[in-house]
Amino acid sequence: MVKSMVLARISLAALFPLCMCYRTHQSTGAGSLSPWFYDNSCPNAQAIVQSFVAKAYAIDPRMAASMLRLHFHDCFVNGCDASLLLDSSGTIESEKRSISNRDSARGFEVIDEIKFALENECPETVSCADILALVARDSIVICGGPTWEVYLGRRDAREASLSGSMENIPTPDSTLQTLVNMFNVQGLDLTDLVALLGSHTIGNSRCLNFRQRLYNHSGNNDPDQTLNQNYAYMLQQGCPISGEDQNLFNLDYVTPNKFDNYYFKNLVNFRGLLNSDEILFTQSSETMEMVKFYAENEEAFFEQFARSIVKMGNISPLTGTSGEIRRICRRVNHDF
Repeated sequence: MVKSMVLARISLAALFPLCMCYRTHQSTGAGSLSPWFYDNSCPNAQAIVQSFVAKAYAIDPRMAASMLRLHFHDCFVNGCDASLLLDSSGTIESEKRSISNRDSARGFEVIDEIKFALENECPETVSCADILALVARDSIVICGGPTWEVYLGRRDAREASLSGSMENIPTPDSTLQTLVNMFNVQGLDLTDLVALLGSHTIGNSRCLNFRQRLYNHSGNNDPDQTLNQNYAYMLQQGCPISGEDQNLFNLDYVTPNKFDNYYFKNLVNFRGLLNSDEILFTQSSETMEMVKFYAENEEAFFEQFARSIVKMGNISPLTGTSGEIRRICRRVNHDF
């Protein structure tokens, strides 16, 4: 039934806008990954994933940023191996329980639907880790951003790392040096850092994550003086000095559902929502110049973002006979 639904899916041309395609090259250490990995074993795989991303986005545009975040939060913990998708079991402490994930990671049901459809189309063939890489790309494209060749052939982990999820994922109050260190550990440089944080041109954050930018302990406004006062006043209307912790705010208040370069334009105008974003413009001359460049040149941002996310997606993949191809993304196969 699911297979027939996929074959009868709606036209995607209207949902996936025309976008720039940037050719990319796999990084060292991911030599067995290939954009054509499923061409023979599951030729409809990418079309199936794309159809479900379109469906999820049509229901809830926030889902694009959420699915992109899943790929990022997965790759930064022991590599891109879909460990984030595992639920807790007798032998596994789920990464979903970490501070970085438990109130922000969402979209797991969409991944479940995609995996179910792929298992009907080509059983035990397409990994959950590859699904995460594909939905990240398709989520960017549907918001008007660039596209790129996704290198495929990852396999899935049989274990998760709650401690790694607690330690390796940046927080909204991370210092610039902390961000640099966390990205360097993953083999990502300063250019990758700035470009990938540009993904905050879509998505939301909770009041709890940026309140410290609005008030200091005495209740005065903007203690660090790095936030436009008109913007700060607007934020304070929904994020008081106490309470309303879960209220959501757009990371990019200008074009919140469009993948563009307004994230960088906002930083230049001191309208970055999170401290860990605005510091790219205020604490380093090198990152400041990158921010200015991308604020003025959207195509350059798109091109670098495509290169950097391919590089991120190639962090320590399991390939060959390592790991497994999970039949259900939430469980390892031996738990069946």
